[in-house]
Amino acid sequence: MSIIVLDSVITCPRCSGSKSETMPADACQFFYECSHCRTLLRPNPGDCCVFCSFGSVKCPPIQQQSRCCG
Repeated sequence: MSIIVLDSVITCPRCSGSKSETMPADACQFFYECSHCRTLLRPNPGDCCVFCSFGSVKCPPIQQQSRCCG
């Protein structure tokens, strides 16, 4: 079994501000407010959560190669 990484750096596509966040191990995060410009981020089409769209590391279910949030 591989080690699951829970820390990811989210980078805002609007202002390029970034912040390290801890991902929930058992749930998706559909919304994230940028702490720099206050833009509300949502997953890109085809992605299950904001970490998969804007994070440096994909969410834990994707890391485990399982279905995310479903």
